[in-house]
Amino acid sequence: MSYEMNDLLNLMVDEGASDLHLQVGQPPTLRTGGSMVPVDGPDLTPDDTENLMKAITSDAHQQKVKTGGGADFGFAFMDLARFRVSVLKAKGNYGMVLRQIPNKMFALREIGLPDKIKNLLSRPRGLILVTGPTGSGKSTTLASMVNWINENQDGHIITIEDPIEYYHNHKRCLVTQREVGIDVPSFSSAIRGALRQDPDIILVGEMRDLETIEAAVSAAETGHLVFGTLHTTGSARTVDRIVDAFPADTKDQIRTQLASSIIAVISQVLCKKVGGGRIASYEIMITTDSISALIRENKTYRINSDIQTGANLGMISLDAHLLNLFNRGLITAETCIDKSQIPEEMRKKIQALSVGTAAS
Repeated sequence: MSYEMNDLLNLMVDEGASDLHLQVGQPPTLRTGGSMVPVDGPDLTPDDTENLMKAITSDAHQQKVKTGGGADFGFAFMDLARFRVSVLKAKGNYGMVLRQIPNKMFALREIGLPDKIKNLLSRPRGLILVTGPTGSGKSTTLASMVNWINENQDGHIITIEDPIEYYHNHKRCLVTQREVGIDVPSFSSAIRGALRQDPDIILVGEMRDLETIEAAVSAAETGHLVFGTLHTTGSARTVDRIVDAFPADTKDQIRTQLASSIIAVISQVLCKKVGGGRIASYEIMITTDSISALIRENKTYRINSDIQTGANLGMISLDAHLLNLFNRGLITAETCIDKSQIPEEMRKKIQALSVGTAAS
């Protein structure tokens, strides 16, 4: 029996799988609801994975795999779904991981973000960072925000991605989507180019190097609303990570720039949901005069206490949101502790809750 790529893609869509793993020595494996589920069938051979890879990978990307050991790209599967694909070499054989990108755009409330976020999306300039580990749903959150702006405001949105994930149609806004490696050589050159293209909103798929971070912060300062992502968890760590990317003699300057340009940091993790599926847990920091001062004065360790007291502004700490999901029966105690910023404190809070419940 040989596997056909179209059959596997159809299976992903039917099962609502987030990922498909193709590796020699095991059957095709789906990630559904956070769990790995092998397809019922024989193990993949080196010929199988090579044929499956060639079914969807262009000659240019195949050449990239041969010379660089890997290639990433996006493609549409009829009108059913889009996929982000990572082709790799392992032990001399081809392997692939395909991530399903839903066609449907989610409303902000559907992904669990409060309505107060809409106020931030209407700001004329500044930096909104969406952060979290790989696979935490950052792309979905950003797509939902861009889609809200596209439906509720007019202007020019430029997205810079590697690869393009969600496709945005022109609605009230004109949307220009540029893919790094195809439309433009790098994130930083795309941002610099974007500034000459009359943008209102710029989305930077990944702020992964000093040049890109500098360009994004500069764009936010010069009158554009900029969205960016980093692989950090927590607002304080996000600010520290940006500052740490800069040479020692410029750290004070970047702190001053960030203090005036960051509007919000939305940090998220994806949790297994009780009864199946997954749910995002968020930390939301919205910059106040007090938080600006903490960033400027290198006192980011105190940001968390400002978040805890800023609920009326729409702020919430990651651990408070996790506890809220646990109290609503949406995640288990184990997940709540595992995903929290301070696991020991979370364990004590859950124990206190269970003692209180038992006493009443």
